[in-house]
Parts: sequence; C-alpha cells; structure tokens
Amino acid sequence: MSDWQDMIVGDRMAVDNEFSARVDNSPFSRQEWGLIMTATTFEIENPDDETAAELVADTSELPTMMPEVEKVASMGPMGQPQGQQDSGGGLLDSVFEALGFGRDGGSESDVDEEKLEAAETLVAAYAEELQTHLEAEGRWGEVRAAAAAERKVE
Repeated sequence: MSDWQDMIVGDRMAVDNEFSARVDNSPFSRQEWGLIMTATTFEIENPDDETAAELVADTSELPTMMPEVEKVASMGPMGQPQGQQDSGGGLLDSVFEALGFGRDGGSESDVDEEKLEAAETLVAAYAEELQTHLEAEGRWGEVRAAAAAERKVE
C-alpha cells in the first residue's frame, strides 16, 4: 500500500459505514462486497492537476474474483454450498477445486456479466463517495499531493 493510501485508511472506514446502506440495497451481501473490495485498488488520476485529479477504482482484477463472489452467494449457513451434502473429499478435493480441477472449476468465462457490471458500478460509486468525503474533510489536497509525489519517485 502506498503512502497516500495509508493516509486515507480512517477515511475509508468512515465511508464504509456511510456506504453500507448502498451495499445492503445492492445485489451483493456484505461478504460478497468484502471480496469485491479485496479485488479493487484505488488510484488518483492526474494528481498534479487540482481540477482534473480524480480518485478512480481499478477493477481489472474483479473478473478473477467474481467466481469466488458467486461461491459466497451460494453458501449455506455452515459455509457449505446449499443443496449439497459433504462429498467427503476432504483436503485434497478442496485443493483440486481451488486449482480449478474440481466439480465447478470456475473460470473468467463463467463470470456473470450483469453481476460484474453491478460490482464495477458500485465500486465506482464508492470511489466517488470516498473522494467527496476527502474533499468535505479538507484532506483531498493533501492526499492528492502525496499521490503526485509518489508518482514522481516511480
């Protein structure tokens, strides 16, 4: 995590609380949202330009996470897929499934495009709300400057 991202950890927590109603009204559970956010990184485009600077979400890893999001969506209360009995496969079965050799080996081609689009839209709204929060708290300039300084070092 970069310095500017470290600077906004508390702000993200505040926005998470404010944004929770939006997640509750989305097609995603909080667990699914957590996975979506794990696959998302944030960048500041044009950090040197006060008027053009924008916090944006990089969702390029989201398609690889969506099969996991779907698995969470289909889990029963005990963390087991609904409607399935324990296959008895144990650890080895789990390893094969994680590597894509299991019953439902999941791949990016299996991604539900509507859910992916909904996730990308929700993440973009989160990024917008986070930037609005930073601006309202008077922190946007400081965060933007830190991002610009990091970009010059790279």
